[in-house]
Amino acid sequence: MSFTEYAEFDAVGLAELVRNKEVLPSELTEEAIRRIEAFNPAVNAVVFKAYDLARDMAAAQDLATPSGPLHGVPFLLKDILGDCQGLPSTLASRMLCERVMPQDCELVSRFRQAGLVFVGKTNAPEFGILPTTEGAFYGAARNPWNLEYSTGGSSGGAAAAVATGMVPAAHGNDGGGSIRIPASCCGLVGLKPTRARNSLAPDFGELLSGLLDEHVLTRSVRDSAAILDATHGMVPGDPYRAPTMHGSFLQQLSIEPGRLRIAFSRVDPAGRPLHADCVAAVEHTAKLLLSLGHEVEEASPQIDQASFVDAFSALWFSGIAFAVELMSLQLGRGPRPGELEGFTQGVHQRGLGMSAVDYQMSELVLQQAGREMARFHQTYDCWLTPTLAAPPLRNGVVDVQQSDVEKVYSPMLDYSPFTAIHNASGQPAISLPLHWNAEGLPIGLMLSAGVGEEALLLRLAGQLEHAQPWKNRRPPLFLQPLSREALAG
Repeated sequence: MSFTEYAEFDAVGLAELVRNKEVLPSELTEEAIRRIEAFNPAVNAVVFKAYDLARDMAAAQDLATPSGPLHGVPFLLKDILGDCQGLPSTLASRMLCERVMPQDCELVSRFRQAGLVFVGKTNAPEFGILPTTEGAFYGAARNPWNLEYSTGGSSGGAAAAVATGMVPAAHGNDGGGSIRIPASCCGLVGLKPTRARNSLAPDFGELLSGLLDEHVLTRSVRDSAAILDATHGMVPGDPYRAPTMHGSFLQQLSIEPGRLRIAFSRVDPAGRPLHADCVAAVEHTAKLLLSLGHEVEEASPQIDQASFVDAFSALWFSGIAFAVELMSLQLGRGPRPGELEGFTQGVHQRGLGMSAVDYQMSELVLQQAGREMARFHQTYDCWLTPTLAAPPLRNGVVDVQQSDVEKVYSPMLDYSPFTAIHNASGQPAISLPLHWNAEGLPIGLMLSAGVGEEALLLRLAGQLEHAQPWKNRRPPLFLQPLSREALAG
């Protein structure tokens, strides 16, 4: 397999080649390594290279009959919660620079059972705290569509890696948009599943009062579905259980979605205008849905955005404080001077100052938002919005050393006003690469559905992918001629 051919296939396609004995897992691994070596200096997506592990895993798979559905496919783990035995897990913080995991978490174990080959770990902001990936420890990840721009966050390294074809899919997690935001910024598919669809075992039952979900970023809808088939399902002791999925998520793509009633929004939840590029994107997609036979009308759920933002922020700040305190307990010491970024320090202090009553009041506000979303989806099958209120930010707009929380956090909430609603409600939402602006930057479109309705979302996403394919939309860096040294490995 040539360097160019490798990147033409998604994960399902590469696995089919392996099953048909057209290529070996070790050959795929070497192509992934070559692409990482070629493109990573430009985008800073991969922060730990697990090449020895990858080659060992692939060599074992060369000799084995394919059993997992993604046997031999190269894959990257996020350096937040992608805990793999023997690999570091730093949460992108200097505080944890020597932390190595003694065991796989349940999700990584399921990735392993599916046949994925781990070639490294990806960049993220410290503690996953921001919707951009510009941490002081690892440095900024850079958007393959324009290197001056952000990849989004917190799964920004994963997004840059998939967008440049280093791997066809990469692990991410989403507590307020951290899969969907980088998918939007980098022109990818990013599904946040229903709450508890993927387990956080063994270390956690839930995080951030159920806000956080695990999954992947991909270039194709079918990869997102296939990987969810391989990972979903509860573990005894999990505090939540997602509604049962009958059949396969991947099989949903062969089923027509039928005529759906879809609401769309041209303003943010507070009624404020969006960037003109995002308005154009949502209007274009609404017309596309209409042409596909769906009933489309402008409507939005009735959520008091100011109260919601205050409540979500309370849970977010306390969650970061919890993470810092838990890591301090595990290390046997608190953070040393200079180990935490200024913004993390500010959020940590805000979280420590929150009372238990404040926390529970905030939970109540978010639960009421979930009730409103459930009511809304009794009328509408799906809600269409731009994933973000504006195109990707330039790197450097966010100062991670700024300890004044409001100076950093408030603009970020304005930038991503739609995503956190679905974390609060626990419902699934998917960002699709359906629009690019005049500057060539991706503008993701987000569709959400009721709790447990990933199947419906995947059917609709598959229909949109077929109607307006994005497979051949590649960032300039993806198409850039590679050096002889990179190709030689």
